Amino acid sequence: MATSFFANDYSQHSLSSIHRLLFMNIKVSARRDAILMLADGTIFKGQSIGKQGTSGGEICFNTGMTGYQEIYTDPSYYGQIIVNTNAHIGNYGVKQDEVESGKVQIKGLVVKTFSNVYSRHSADKSLQQYLEEAGIVGICNIDTRSLVRHLRNKGAMNAVITSELTEEEAIRQFLQGIPDMKGLELSSVVSTQEPYFKGNSNNPFRVAVLDLGVKGSIVNNLIQRGCYCKIFPARTTFSEMQQWSPDGYLISNGPGDPAAMDYAIDTVRQILAANKPMFGICLGHQILALAAGGATFKMHHGHRGLNHPVKNLLTGKGEITSQNHGFAVSMESIENHPQIELTHINLNDHTVEGIRIKGKKAFSVQYHPESSPGPHDSHYLFEDFVTLMKSV
Repeated sequence: MATSFFANDYSQHSLSSIHRLLFMNIKVSARRDAILMLADGTIFKGQSIGKQGTSGGEICFNTGMTGYQEIYTDPSYYGQIIVNTNAHIGNYGVKQDEVESGKVQIKGLVVKTFSNVYSRHSADKSLQQYLEEAGIVGICNIDTRSLVRHLRNKGAMNAVITSELTEEEAIRQFLQGIPDMKGLELSSVVSTQEPYFKGNSNNPFRVAVLDLGVKGSIVNNLIQRGCYCKIFPARTTFSEMQQWSPDGYLISNGPGDPAAMDYAIDTVRQILAANKPMFGICLGHQILALAAGGATFKMHHGHRGLNHPVKNLLTGKGEITSQNHGFAVSMESIENHPQIELTHINLNDHTVEGIRIKGKKAFSVQYHPESSPGPHDSHYLFEDFVTLMKSV
């Protein structure tokens, strides 16, 4: 009896798997041809995923093995086409509670092998359905290793994905209409338009979050450590936030060129002058450096992945970090700066990963301490921020 039961159970599962594979193969064969054209004229040909159409933006690659849904919903990726270097994308589907913002933020998606079926029972839907509903144009079945090698050599650049344009000249014309990321201000586009609250109003600490494109996981990490958060639009002034009487200020991550954000630089400069506890993350880190007299620059191809090694110069310890940035703080601008102290450094290329402002209650890091979906080496930074608020 037992042998018969398991044999039947195995047969049913095998049949189910066959049906799923057949479904996947049918969907793959039905895909339309698609083209990826880079700004330097390089062309890759594959098949369409997501929505049929044409879309463009700055193309960059992320080396994370997991967390594709968190990547796609991160506002820091607004205006960009993402290349996932992991070979299989879509195999675990998507879940509504694994988002970092209210919508998909990327402009396009490039993958090698795209899965129409998913194996996770708790998933809400397939990635294909998710991308279609969000209106995201993508391409699969291309040599992403070759593409990433090209981007590492030539640098990040604009690109177009299309499943409707077939003439190269028409694609080039579309490319010409895409703005350069350098000098582009995008935080006011992705930021909340109205202030809102998160957390328990009885929590001991009140944190004003300047939303330059904040990830939900950052706010959740603050809430877990006893913070009641009010999230403010990107262009909110210091005096407007101060009316709420916060204990500290979080300057968030976000997209675009920090040097094009005079409004945020001015706000952070005023917070520094008032000597209020302040924590900057990613774009917020760059804004803090600019407000203190440092400089920023556009990187060759940026840092995007879950495995970047960083050394904490204050403790001597190493961290494996989650990163997503195409701009960075200039090391030359802070090396001998009387007000800015280097606290963290990237062990791959020795770029600036963290600073603190001498004589002020302000510090920042270039990487993402919330690290959703991981690693979690850097959660201590949220405790450091809470400790700073306690000391006031």
